[in-house]
Amino acid sequence: MAESDNTQTGTVVGVDVGGTFTDLIALSPSGLRLAKVPSTLHDQSKGVMSALEAAECEIAALDLIVHGTTTTTNAVLERKLARTGLITTKGFRDILELGRRTRPQAYGMFGEFTPLIPRDLRLEVAERMDSVGNILTPLDIDGVTEAAQILLDRGCEAVVVHFLHAYSNPSHERQAVQALCKVWPNLYITAGHALLSESREFERGVTAAVNASVQPVLTKYINHLSRALTEQGYARDLLIMNGNGGMVQAQNVSQEAAKTVMSGPASGVMAAAFTGRAAQEPDLITYDMGGTSTDVALIRDATPSVSNEIEVEYGMPIHVPMVDVRTVGAGGGSIAKINSGGLLEVGPESAGANPGPICFGHGGKQPTISDANFLLGRLRLAHLSPEEQSARSRDVRRAFTEHLASHLKCSAVEAASAVVRVANTKMAGAIRMVSLSLGADPRDFALFAFGGAGPLHAASLTKELDIPRVIIPTRPGLTNALGCVVADLRHDFVRTINAPLSKLTQSKLATVCEELIQEGKTLIGRESVPLEGVEAHLSLDMQFVGQTHLLRVPITEERLSIDDIQALFEHVYFQRFQVKLDEMPASVVNVNCSVVGRRPPLDLTLLSSRTSRAPTLEAAQTQSRQVFFDNTWIETPIYSRDALPSDATLTGPAIIEQMDTTIVVPPGARLSSDVVGNLVLHVGANV
Repeated sequence: MAESDNTQTGTVVGVDVGGTFTDLIALSPSGLRLAKVPSTLHDQSKGVMSALEAAECEIAALDLIVHGTTTTTNAVLERKLARTGLITTKGFRDILELGRRTRPQAYGMFGEFTPLIPRDLRLEVAERMDSVGNILTPLDIDGVTEAAQILLDRGCEAVVVHFLHAYSNPSHERQAVQALCKVWPNLYITAGHALLSESREFERGVTAAVNASVQPVLTKYINHLSRALTEQGYARDLLIMNGNGGMVQAQNVSQEAAKTVMSGPASGVMAAAFTGRAAQEPDLITYDMGGTSTDVALIRDATPSVSNEIEVEYGMPIHVPMVDVRTVGAGGGSIAKINSGGLLEVGPESAGANPGPICFGHGGKQPTISDANFLLGRLRLAHLSPEEQSARSRDVRRAFTEHLASHLKCSAVEAASAVVRVANTKMAGAIRMVSLSLGADPRDFALFAFGGAGPLHAASLTKELDIPRVIIPTRPGLTNALGCVVADLRHDFVRTINAPLSKLTQSKLATVCEELIQEGKTLIGRESVPLEGVEAHLSLDMQFVGQTHLLRVPITEERLSIDDIQALFEHVYFQRFQVKLDEMPASVVNVNCSVVGRRPPLDLTLLSSRTSRAPTLEAAQTQSRQVFFDNTWIETPIYSRDALPSDATLTGPAIIEQMDTTIVVPPGARLSSDVVGNLVLHVGANV
C-alpha cells in the first residue's frame, strides 16, 4: 500500500517481522512508503520481500535495509534448533541441567524441564581453573579432539566449549577452539567466555548453548534473505537488530546469534525512546500490543532499561544485554475460551495470521480479542462493504454466543466486553511488572501505546493504572519498523571482577573500562554506516557482600574513585529498597560497557501525511456508528487520523482510524496533538 509516487532515492527501509504481520517503513527526503502484510513464519524472508513489493520499493535503489527478526526467538521457544554438542570440564557435564535451585512450577508438585543440549551430547575433558584463573589441571587437547569426533559422529552441527572459571582465565577455552577449528567442518563453534565473560557457570553455559544452537538457523535465514535481495539488485548493507536495541551487519550477526533474541520487541522500544526524546517525554512505559502478544518496557530519561538477566522461559537465562521487555500472551489474535474451571480465559493461544480472527474472514472460528472489539463497534475493516461488515458481524456474534456467552449466561456483546476487560487486566499486570515491581510509580510516566491493537486498549489501561496520559505515535502499527530505521549501532560488554570494593583500585577499574571501550569502538569502526559520533556508557553490577541480587550502578570515566562508587551504590540501593546499610561492605561483581554509534537523527514529521489534512475537525469526520462503552451503546463520531488538523483537539467518545491501527477515545477523555505529530490522550481524572 504505497503512500507516495516519489522515486526511491536515498531511502532507508526498516522492516520488522511480528507473529502476525510484517511491517515496513521506507523513508527518504522525498517521500514515505508503508506496508503491512501477513507474516510468513515458515520462511520470514518471504514476508520481508512481500512487504517490499507491497510498498512498491525499487530494491536496487535502496540505500539501507534494517531488519528486526524473530527467527532466533521462535527457534528457541519452539525448540527448532540445530543439533548441538557441549565440551566441558570433567565432572560438570550436568551444569545445564542442574541449574539453580528452582522449579518449573513454584507451588506445584510437577514440572518439566528439557535442557537445550541432551546429556549424550555433553562430553567432558580433563582441565581445571580455580576462581582467580590459576591452572589446576592442564587442558587435555587430545581429549578435545576426541570429543569433537564423537559429537560429529552423533550428528552435531554446532559445538559449545564451556570450561569452569573461563571468565577469569580463558586460555583453555581458546586452546580448545584452536583444536576444534582443525576438525570441525564449519564455523559454528561457540566459546563461552567470548560471548559472555562473567561468572555463574549455569547462566554462561546456557547463553553459549543458545548461541550455538541458533547459529545455523540464523545463518541460513540471513543467507536466504540476502540472496533474495541480491537477486533483486540490492547491493548495499543489510543490518540486523539486536536485542539490546542496536544493530550489526548481517554478515557478522551470526557470530553472536544469541544477541538477536528479543530483536523484534527491542526495535519498538528504541522507536519509543527516540520519539519520546523528540516530544520531550523522556519517561515512558511502552505498550506494544500486536496480533500475538503484548510487550511492555520502561524508559527513563529517554534511555530504555537494559538487562543482562533475561529468562526467555524456565531454565533458559540468556545473559547478554537486552532491552528489558516483559511479554504476555494477549494480542489481537489471542483466543478467548472457557477453561476447565468454567472461567473466561484469554490467550496465550493465538489465531495468528492464518486463520486469524473471525472478522478477518480467513477461516478463523475461535473468538479473539480483535473479534471482541469488532463486535463492540470499536474496530472496522476499511476494505469491507457495509454488507460484508454485517455478514462478518453475524459470524462473530454467533461464535461469541456458542463459545462464550452460552456458558457465561450473558449476551454475546456482554461476553465481548468481558473478553476486553480480562485482556486489559493481563496487560495491566505486565505494566506493573516493569514499573511497580522495580520501584517505579506508573503515575510518573506516560504510556506510549503502539502496535496494531495498542491504541484500542490504551485508554482503559491508563484509567486502571492512573497513568497521566497516553502518547500515540504517528504510525502505531509500524512503530517496530520505525525502530529499525532510527536505531543506533551498539555493542555491549561484561567483565567479571567479583571483588570487594575495598580491595579494588581506581587504576584497575579504569584499565578494565578502557579495554572494553576500545573493543567496542573497534567493532563499530568495522561497520560501514554513517555516524554522528561514538559514545560509551559504563556501569557496575554491585551487591553488599553476602547478598545474591545485583544492582546496576551507572558510572563515568571521570568518576571512578572508590569513595564515589560506594556513595553511588548506596544511593541506588536506597532508591530500590528504601533501606540504608551503611556498615556493610560493598562488592563489585561485573563491569558493564555499552558503546553506541549514533546515527543521524530522523525528522519524525516525515511520517505524517501533509496533503490530506482537513481544514476543520468536522471535515475530518468520515461517519458515525454505535460503539459499546460502559455497558451501553453510544453514537460515536469516526475520524480519519490523516485528515485531522494538526492542532485538533476533541473530547470523547470518538474513534480515530488510520491504515495501521484504530484509536479509541472513551467518553470524557480529551485528545490533542504535540509538536512531532503524536496524539496525546488524557483519561478520567487526568483530563
